[in-house]
Amino acid sequence: MTDKSNLTRKTKWWVIGFLLLLAVGSVNTIFNRFKNEQHLAAAVVEQSKNYVKVAVVKASDAEQKLTLPGTLLGFSQSPIAGRAAGYLKRWYKDIGSVVLQGEVIAEIDSPELDQQLFQGQATQQQASESLQLAKSSLERWEALRKKDVVSQQEYDERKSTYMQALSNLNASAANYERLKQLTTFKKIVAPFNGVITKRNVDIGDLVDGTTKPLFLITQLDPLRVYVYVPQAFVRFVKVGQEATVKQEELGGNGVTAKITKVASAIDPLTRTMQIEVTINNKGGILMPGAFVQVSLRLPPSKALNMPSNALIVRKSGTQVAVVDDQNKVHLLPITVGRDYGNNIDVTQGLKGGEQVILNPSDSVAEGDEVHIVKDVKPEGEKKEDSPNSSKENEKTTVESAKAKS
Repeated sequence: MTDKSNLTRKTKWWVIGFLLLLAVGSVNTIFNRFKNEQHLAAAVVEQSKNYVKVAVVKASDAEQKLTLPGTLLGFSQSPIAGRAAGYLKRWYKDIGSVVLQGEVIAEIDSPELDQQLFQGQATQQQASESLQLAKSSLERWEALRKKDVVSQQEYDERKSTYMQALSNLNASAANYERLKQLTTFKKIVAPFNGVITKRNVDIGDLVDGTTKPLFLITQLDPLRVYVYVPQAFVRFVKVGQEATVKQEELGGNGVTAKITKVASAIDPLTRTMQIEVTINNKGGILMPGAFVQVSLRLPPSKALNMPSNALIVRKSGTQVAVVDDQNKVHLLPITVGRDYGNNIDVTQGLKGGEQVILNPSDSVAEGDEVHIVKDVKPEGEKKEDSPNSSKENEKTTVESAKAKS
């Protein structure tokens, strides 16, 4: 009887212990499930938040650099043509020859011009003799008129003859001087110090006295280059500003130059303004005709500037998403100015100081609430550069699945 009661008592305690153990396990399961549900709900809330990065719109204070193409020219560059007609007798300078102002570089043989000069000289002599005869005749008739031997009509005729002879002499003298001056053009001389860069004629070639160039003379120091400044930068360009002229084949940092002339007018066809940049070329490194890049350092534009990846292009036009003090989104239409690649100028739509969203999503809309972050990710999100981020995310997902089960 005693053994039976002991067995019953032990069985009862075993059952009570099992029920207690089952109750503890159930409570632990319920607690873990509740805890996981809370963690999952917090994660869902955190992930539902819209985190954005922003940039502040501000006036650009960076120095502008404008690079324009151009072609080098000699400071003085002139095609030399023959004024006198004839045949080239000889040339003294070839391409690459250095010449001085007034130096003879070629001669023209012009027999016809020589004969015209002789004829003009003879005509002038004839006119001079005729004038002497008319003068002596006028003097005699003037004396006779005083004695009233000849009529006034006859005296006036002699005076008219004298005046005609004087005019003929003046005309023949002028023609003779013209021909004499023309003969000086038989010698082609250099108009300034420079270098012969082209020779288009040879001995015996016909020179017809037209504008066909026989030689091309170029002054190598200094050089100049004409460039055309776009209308947007015209107001920043002034005479005396420094520029850098660079020829890619020569490398280096380029040659320092100065703006010496400004057209002060915009070409209505190209909307550009021509300027002249003068380059000191004492070393002869640069050559006329070379293609160069002219860089101009211009003051800051003071225009509103922002990153180009903040733009939103939709059917309604170009917009930006601006975040206000309550972290609300407002879509504002803007007008884009100059595009620098990573940044752009804004000419209309913004006042400066606004916070624009970088890389806005396609779904961003007016009135959305966002959270602004910088370089650090918000709590609840794993850093992209963490090597364990994928494993931790996977672990959280597995735990959530177990809790639901």
